Amino acid sequence: MTRRTSTKRKQKRRTHNTDNSFSQPPSPRKRGKHSDDTVVEINPQNQHLNQACATRRSQQSLQAKTLAQENYIKAIRQHCLTLGLGPAGTGKSYCAAALAGEALESGKIERIILTRPAVEAGEQLGFLPGSVDEKFAVYIDAFRDILNERLGAGTVNYCIRHGRIVAAPLAFMRGKTFDENTFVILDEAQNTSPAQMKMFLTRIGEDCKVVINGDIRQSDIRGPNGLSDAVDKLRGLPGVYIHHFDYGDIVRSGLVKSIIDRYEPQVLDSP
Repeated sequence: MTRRTSTKRKQKRRTHNTDNSFSQPPSPRKRGKHSDDTVVEINPQNQHLNQACATRRSQQSLQAKTLAQENYIKAIRQHCLTLGLGPAGTGKSYCAAALAGEALESGKIERIILTRPAVEAGEQLGFLPGSVDEKFAVYIDAFRDILNERLGAGTVNYCIRHGRIVAAPLAFMRGKTFDENTFVILDEAQNTSPAQMKMFLTRIGEDCKVVINGDIRQSDIRGPNGLSDAVDKLRGLPGVYIHHFDYGDIVRSGLVKSIIDRYEPQVLDSP
């Protein structure tokens, strides 16, 4: 009898404790990685894209590190077509991609197009494994890193899946039109031919934003390149701004300046 009584008492206690646990208010849910405070609204004017999850994004607006960058950023904001010329490490690509990300987030544009000629150091897409998208991803990773920093990786992945951020080789631009809601960046333009550059420039529609970056001295193609040809032909044209960076504007590192000094001393010594 004693054992049965003690067993029943233990069962009652367990039942009583279980009942009390249901009577208490539920504890607040812990926020996970994708809580409300990590959701960024992209282009609220568009009904088809409402919210995207963003992780680890920069909360600061784009700040110029040099006077040359400040003038370059101002030129992009004020002109339809901006050409950025200068050596590596001056922030040409970073400033352009960061401004494109800000414009997409604020709703000023609906799509970003990233493109470049698929030629570098004598190699072409055919030498890389995978589909065209997989091959070209290698060439555009630097821009994706910048957009990840400005918008968050989750937002960038979402926009890529829904066609809000498009990356494609320059040859794929043929037959397209860049409309007023598009921000287009052509990088490594020194590797274009004059015919390719003409094809790209004739895609520009009304009130779109186009940025062309490159370093004429670092062309990987033989013969005349489309960037230098475009500079000669577009100089003084309304709506076009040509911005020159020099070696004193390099912000990547002091070592980069020293390396370029060893490889191109005649350039640095020229007036």
